[in-house]
Amino acid sequence: MARRVEVQDVFREHGSEYLNTYHPPPHIYKAVRAIINCRTNVPGGHSDFCNECDYTKISYNSCRNRHCPKCQALAKERWLMNRQAELLPVPYFHVVFTLPSELDEIVIHDKVPMYNLLLKASQETIRELAADKKYLGVKIGLTSILHTWGQNLTFHPHVHMIVPGGGLTKDGRFTHSSKKFFIPVKVMSRLFRGKFLFYFKRMLKSLEFHETAARFYDSSEELINSLYRKEWYVYCKRPFKTAHSILEYLGRYTHRIAISNHRIISVDDGKVTFKYRDYQDKSREKVMVLKADEFMRRFLLHILPPQFTKIRHYGILASAVKGRELTLCFKILGLTVFVCGEPVGTAELIKMLTGIDIHICPVCGSGLARAAPCAE
Repeated sequence: MARRVEVQDVFREHGSEYLNTYHPPPHIYKAVRAIINCRTNVPGGHSDFCNECDYTKISYNSCRNRHCPKCQALAKERWLMNRQAELLPVPYFHVVFTLPSELDEIVIHDKVPMYNLLLKASQETIRELAADKKYLGVKIGLTSILHTWGQNLTFHPHVHMIVPGGGLTKDGRFTHSSKKFFIPVKVMSRLFRGKFLFYFKRMLKSLEFHETAARFYDSSEELINSLYRKEWYVYCKRPFKTAHSILEYLGRYTHRIAISNHRIISVDDGKVTFKYRDYQDKSREKVMVLKADEFMRRFLLHILPPQFTKIRHYGILASAVKGRELTLCFKILGLTVFVCGEPVGTAELIKMLTGIDIHICPVCGSGLARAAPCAE
């Protein structure tokens, strides 16, 4: 059986030339090198051998870079396990806030302030409307996840938001909505537009933007006026049926990167062939072929700035108040009090997910597989 082609193969064959030609900033360089070296002898590894039979296996370390397709599975499962205890017995909704394409060039040149603005305006929109007695009248909690790509790797900044349909009232009660989403989409869209552009105009005056983006602001007044006239895209999906389905759905978004390995078909003759879904054509699966340079350029557009937090919690789920306010919600609802679980080790997590005990020999089943440093 032929080995599956991966994103790593693209960068192994063409990454060094790309780096030497375009000289990207240090965090991009670091991500490319991490992807190239992941699970090779460069980051080191260990050899497992059985004390009862002749079984021996060499395992190399993961790079653990958050943009590497190989390194997200266990990180995702740990994150989801921590969220399990926080689920409330209310409908949960998936809301998507998308920036107009007219802003893409500005966002690319000033990612940190613009990503922060997108996250800020979207979460304030939900929290402000949820607190309005016209809709629900509660302090709500929510989880926001920043994504920046479309299926064909083009730049498409948007936020996926998971919103529980209930929260705390000012007098200390817990109130939840019916299964129909409690905020009209058009109301969300227009408030989001107003908030974003209000902050955006303020940022233009603060001169926080990178000097290379200056040319995009020469006609900022005209741009802002056109954005006020445009309807902004906000989408809300139907509520999840069960707590398990909430977590399963969250897992699709939390640790996703721009493209996963299973979508890569081939890397041949300096070109990359991959699968994508065309959402403008009834989500049909199609095939795209890009030159390796263009594939890497698109992929690297989605490398996040250093230390940037792409998953954020707000309201009663914010880390500063979660221990107090989420616990209060559980007590009001007569449920077992919310408690954070103990961290789970890698071996234990693998056993929970796959049923495989990595300390047991897979050949004889009795001898303990022991680890020793692996020489290069």
